[in-house]
Amino acid sequence: MIKKIIVSICLLFSLVSFAQEGTSSPYSFYGIGDVRFKGTIENSSMGGMSVIPDSIHMNIVNPAMYSSLKLTTYAVGGTFSVNNLKTNSQNEKAQRTALDYLAIGVPLNKMGIGFGLIPYSSVGYNIKSSFTDVNSIRTDSYDKGDGGVNKVFLGFGYQLTKDLSFGVDVQYNFGQINTQNISIRNDANGVPIQYASKELNRSNANGVNFNTGLSYKTKISNKLNFFSSATYSPEAKLNLGNTRTISLVQVLSGVVAGVVGDPIDVTVPSTKLKLPSKFTFGIGVGDVKKWSVGSEVIFQNTSNFGNRFSDISNVSYKNSTKFTFGGYYIPNYKSYSKYFSRVVYRGGFRYENTGLIINNTDIKDGALTLGLGMPLKGAFSNVNIGFELGNRGTKSAGLVREHYMNFNIGLSLNDRWFVKRKYE
Repeated sequence: MIKKIIVSICLLFSLVSFAQEGTSSPYSFYGIGDVRFKGTIENSSMGGMSVIPDSIHMNIVNPAMYSSLKLTTYAVGGTFSVNNLKTNSQNEKAQRTALDYLAIGVPLNKMGIGFGLIPYSSVGYNIKSSFTDVNSIRTDSYDKGDGGVNKVFLGFGYQLTKDLSFGVDVQYNFGQINTQNISIRNDANGVPIQYASKELNRSNANGVNFNTGLSYKTKISNKLNFFSSATYSPEAKLNLGNTRTISLVQVLSGVVAGVVGDPIDVTVPSTKLKLPSKFTFGIGVGDVKKWSVGSEVIFQNTSNFGNRFSDISNVSYKNSTKFTFGGYYIPNYKSYSKYFSRVVYRGGFRYENTGLIINNTDIKDGALTLGLGMPLKGAFSNVNIGFELGNRGTKSAGLVREHYMNFNIGLSLNDRWFVKRKYE
């Protein structure tokens, strides 16, 4: 009963979180926003490494891992982020709280089924910028964005042999992205002119993509195991229905007071973005009940990616590469007298060349990660806590450098389904 209450609370939390902005990055203006999903908290606490199979935690990255589950698993996680944004002349801070995933995994003999919901990417920024023309007239530009793309997924994993598993996910993408720009022109004395233009862009996204995976494990000694995994997502299309509305707004003392007259709907073409193909390969080694370490490399064909509207300039894309390394340690999983001996201690790091190029400058991202798996009394369930400290972007070329801290918390709740009772 307690687990059912907790799951109900998680479902309610997810509905509230979906209405919130999941990022504060100005780089979320491009493409479909800031891609937030880095695996479950257990994975992200190890730098995003997901090569090691687990019998009581869901692995949403590789569907082949569903076949490793021994108990029905409910997984939910969220993030509180603090982002320090720096340019050569300014320094601002922003905070966000958002859901990361909500999923259920069900073991069925040699097969496992997984389904759930992922807020895949988010748009969330609020930027003021100014420029002066040749006549020394200043224009203040206010840009704001929200929304993002979510994924509903359904997949299965199957044990082909004792050591080898295969899996596939089908994922439906949906969501809405809203961006707004208000340009306020000043007179020669620096006083805002009474009227300004407001442009509102909206993109409704939908599309389907697939993800396939393999997982292999074998013993190399009595206690030592070797793991390897691979996933492949073929290129897919994301359909964007675009609309644009232009309005005239009144400005009083530099503040927008309201819309003047009727807004004008401008016809803009719908677009089809190519969701890049993705290949992941990883290896790992360890004593599963004591320690394990692993590493992965991820290649994405992001050179074919694009933006929602064709009039976005100074940006291009190239293929991206991401490296992860991480692992965990359990002092003594059998200990009954010392709680912290049963805690899972996780750590790792990741580095990524995102493939996004702005003003001829590559946008890179790197982070150190730590985490704890806190077992709940009398059950295989646990509370997972993670911490991520990272940097993205640069202050050169008129861009923004982000110093971010992410605090993650999630639940992995386990139960047993489809067991025939011996006694009624």
